[in-house]
Amino acid sequence: MKHRYVWLLSAGHLFTDLNQGALPAILPFMITEYNLSYAAAAGLVFAANFVSSVVQPLFGYLADRVSKPWLMPSGILLAGAGLAVTGFLSNYWMLFAAVTVSGIGIAAFHPEAARMANKVSGEKKGTGISIFSVGGNAGFALGPIITTASLLLFGLKGTLILIVPAIIMAAIVASQAGKLHEFQVRPKKMGDSRNEIVKDEWAPFSRLTVVIFCRSIIFYGLNTFLPLYWINVLQQSKAVGGTALTILFTVGAVSTLLGGRLADRYGYNKIIRIGFAALLPLLIIFNFVNDAALATVLLIPVGMALFAPNSPMVVLGQKYLPNRLGLASGVTLGLAVSVGGITAPILGRFADIYGLTYAMHLISYVSIVAAVMAFTLPIPGTNSTR
Repeated sequence: MKHRYVWLLSAGHLFTDLNQGALPAILPFMITEYNLSYAAAAGLVFAANFVSSVVQPLFGYLADRVSKPWLMPSGILLAGAGLAVTGFLSNYWMLFAAVTVSGIGIAAFHPEAARMANKVSGEKKGTGISIFSVGGNAGFALGPIITTASLLLFGLKGTLILIVPAIIMAAIVASQAGKLHEFQVRPKKMGDSRNEIVKDEWAPFSRLTVVIFCRSIIFYGLNTFLPLYWINVLQQSKAVGGTALTILFTVGAVSTLLGGRLADRYGYNKIIRIGFAALLPLLIIFNFVNDAALATVLLIPVGMALFAPNSPMVVLGQKYLPNRLGLASGVTLGLAVSVGGITAPILGRFADIYGLTYAMHLISYVSIVAAVMAFTLPIPGTNSTR
């Protein structure tokens, strides 16, 4: 495993997904400032994900044909710039457009970066992809901290802080993109054509995509509504609401690393099944807790169950489609994941009508489908689910 490149890609992932973590932390301030409904606020999450869901598999398809390392620094820069200007826009549709630009940047980064992460991970793909993934989780965790602190100090114009890390990281990745490209396109050794003769397994990949759909809905539901739940249901401050999200993603970062290492040792399928089997009862218990301190404690096992299967699912998708790593990454990290952002406005409308508590219950029921489908996934290259 090429540790230097794996950690570089992980850092790029962090500074890209920092913007995805920042958006939910911005929403309570926008709701207060512009009197947005829950549905309108969730619509901005939709903006960040709808275009991304369409474009990201196309970027993945392109990466399989001709590697484009410049997509990574460009994506990081667009992801940060789009959100940085939102604090200066009072028109809802201009906000929608700016958040969409951020989503396009996120879409440009992920397939190429995940494809490269697979290549530089060698035989320890679970560990390598988990390191890459934990960068994204860390970004989700840091996003609310940086953004909430900046907005509390400077008001909505504090979103401008997000352009600073984007510029710095884009420059670093751009300086190393050529070396990564050279590593990927080195000629194969004689007789090393295993990936060319292995068939792509589309049926298992489709079932895996359903599992990721479900996880994405749960993930984005929590990502969007957790701060609002802490503020409006548990009667906590905006700062505490942002902290709850940070706790979830911090636990998620650790769990992602652990999940990747355990998957290399015990198998990708097993870690995926354990995670989703545990998630349903944990979410149901969480929804019946009215004490903020106990709810905060429960974020730990919820985060572990939600995030531990993350990198094993990405690797499993790449193993199901060994001849289309970019496309597999574009779907598992793009299309499937963005489904959660696309469904966010629906959940927001449900919350407007029935309340946040019932919306959180609805999110928990999605894990039933994920758990059932997880047990139908075969081991790559076999018809066995054991």
